[in-house]
Amino acid sequence: MSTAKPTAWRDLKPRLLSALVLVAVAGLAIGAGGWVYKALILAAMAGMAVEAATLFGVRVKSWRGCLYVLWAVGAWLAAATGRWDAFPAFCVTALVFGAPLCLIMCIIVLAGNALLWLRVGGIMPVLFVICVVVASDSCAYLTGRILGGPKLAPRISPGKTWSGSFGGLVGAVLFGMGLAVLSGQGGLVQAGLWAAALGVVAQAGDLAESGMKRSLGVKDSGTMLPGHGGLLDRFDGLVFAAPLAALVSLCVAPSVPFWAAGLHDIFAALAGHLPR
Repeated sequence: MSTAKPTAWRDLKPRLLSALVLVAVAGLAIGAGGWVYKALILAAMAGMAVEAATLFGVRVKSWRGCLYVLWAVGAWLAAATGRWDAFPAFCVTALVFGAPLCLIMCIIVLAGNALLWLRVGGIMPVLFVICVVVASDSCAYLTGRILGGPKLAPRISPGKTWSGSFGGLVGAVLFGMGLAVLSGQGGLVQAGLWAAALGVVAQAGDLAESGMKRSLGVKDSGTMLPGHGGLLDRFDGLVFAAPLAALVSLCVAPSVPFWAAGLHDIFAALAGHLPR
């Protein structure tokens, strides 16, 4: 009898090792806050900008490649110093990159700004988003590999299954509810609903990135993270989920944390900003 490991689990060890390193680095940076946390966001934004440019055939060492990195650094610097209103201007200047790359760059910067904004409210908002997205991704991976079944979107990402998608949502909801209990803020229903919303958006981001790679004829966005691929492969879900959390937080903070917000909180906050 063969003792070889099943192909489906071949990437599990490097995936776990990479994940442990990411958890350690992210945990220290989130806990430290300040410019340590901002530096981590900068590194992630610049790294994803480089990967995106490379996918579209731009050499990093060319003047265009340097321009993309400088653009991402400039957008980060504006947000890191509290100039949130500069984001639209950076989106306009990104038009020089061309339509597909412009959109991707703006999404990356929007996600970075969202994570910077969430940290202003303390550690918990950032932890909630990251933990829910990681739970969704990990549970989807494990459930899909164990149960298999019908493919979710075979033309976009042949490896994803409906069982994995459902398992990911269940994991996201359970983690969200658990974090609400640990933080002592928000009810289980609201936390579960917002965790489910983040899980759905994160999976949509995963599929969007898979579709982009498939259209470009590549398997991974990079090779920086063994078992995961590149930064875009690892953070695609977070890139889409963080802006949603930041948008809700922008509406209801500091009255309630975003995962405790009900529709009445959002409508009340919006009504308070309307001109009288």
